[in-house]
Amino acid sequence: MTNWPVYGRIDGPIVMIGFGSIGKGTLPLIERHFEFDKSRFVVIDPDDKDRKILDERGIRFIHEAVTKDNYKQLLTPLLTVGGGQGFCVNLSVDTSSVDIMELSSSLGALYIDTVNEPWAGFYFNTKIGPEARSNYALRELTLAAKRKRKPGSATAVSCCGANPGMVSWFVKQALLNIAADTKTKIKEPKTREDWAKLAKKLGIKGIHIAERDTQRSKNPKPQNVFVNTWSVEGFLSEGMQPAELGWGTHEKWIPANGRKHKTGCQAAIYLLQPGANTRVRSWTPTAQGQYGFLVTHNESISISDYFTLKSGRKTVYRPTCHYAYHPANDAVLSLHELFGMAGKRQDKIHILDENEIVDGIDELGVLLYGHKKNAYWYGSQLSIDETRDLAPYQNATGLQVTSAVLAGMVWALENPTAGIVEADEMDFRRCLEVQMPYLGPVIGKYTDWTPLTDRPGLFPEDIDKRDPWQFKNVLVR
Repeated sequence: MTNWPVYGRIDGPIVMIGFGSIGKGTLPLIERHFEFDKSRFVVIDPDDKDRKILDERGIRFIHEAVTKDNYKQLLTPLLTVGGGQGFCVNLSVDTSSVDIMELSSSLGALYIDTVNEPWAGFYFNTKIGPEARSNYALRELTLAAKRKRKPGSATAVSCCGANPGMVSWFVKQALLNIAADTKTKIKEPKTREDWAKLAKKLGIKGIHIAERDTQRSKNPKPQNVFVNTWSVEGFLSEGMQPAELGWGTHEKWIPANGRKHKTGCQAAIYLLQPGANTRVRSWTPTAQGQYGFLVTHNESISISDYFTLKSGRKTVYRPTCHYAYHPANDAVLSLHELFGMAGKRQDKIHILDENEIVDGIDELGVLLYGHKKNAYWYGSQLSIDETRDLAPYQNATGLQVTSAVLAGMVWALENPTAGIVEADEMDFRRCLEVQMPYLGPVIGKYTDWTPLTDRPGLFPEDIDKRDPWQFKNVLVR
């Protein structure tokens, strides 16, 4: 495309927190799709290695970390200067999403982030237990802030990247596709309860956020370097949290180290082991059957919560939902190396940029299973070659995230008084309409595969042959 649509005008200042791989990739999309006052666009980051990109554009850069001690003093004047409604685009690590979205609200500014992030030190705090370090706990803080908001407060879009974010929109489209393909008569859902009733009617037992990243570098991974296609800090932070998953009503077995939460929405459980060292069986069109890592993500909880049906206080339907992530091969090797050193991070980290990747795609979608046609994968198969043609400063993994940030910003600008929202609550059609031009082929594919497919039977296993989609069969033990 050459005539990219301009979706609106941001009439106040834009403050981007973080200028790592996602910040760099989001910048050209903001420039392409919004009108704004460049003199009031500021980027804040403690690392200045890429500030040349900003200097070339005449965009102000503040070489500083946003911290618990300075965030109010630092951000308040930046989000209010010159009038209009400001927009805080938080793409950083080690900054509290809840605190910054609440400050933005108090200033009348819009807000978006890609992850529910805490202040520095939270993820690796050995003085608090695994339950307190979970995404479930972080989400409950956001939900508490949501409940306290007065109607009509400035929109704050929580957790709106590829996943969490885009995948929630994929789930809704996939449900409509399955309904059509199974000739299930429905009216398109309008409410949260309607969507949950549709999922139940179709027989959806669960959803994998099933991803396979096949992007590979020109150069082999060096020893003692953690190589990834996106933020290493972000991956390791979530990867060292407990494995977490939305817990469906069809499940009959819970792992011995599985734990339920004592408070909150009760839509999820957690395991007493890190997600990046927890493997599950899943399926994507390119890989077919594959091992993925059950890394905790906000969408694992929010999707299961969103599709919960209750009768009084009793939960009558809920799908299981979790991430099943096979990162780039270099990242898998990096994880093996890290856990071989008892979880100690390598001395160096490296993010593969668009210039050093030879080929590959990031195949990211949702696998809905348990229905009449067994399982259905719906998602993006974006390649590095397509990414280079579409937008600068990012690989395929990055563009799936940054284009979701763009969609979330458009939705917030068009719905500026919605308060705190998750991707599940947004207009999925509008968001996908904005994002689709950046996703490469978006396909749906049915499969007969189940977690019991092609097991060799060489050793005794504790499996459930009557119900292939029990988590007992999915978890690699």
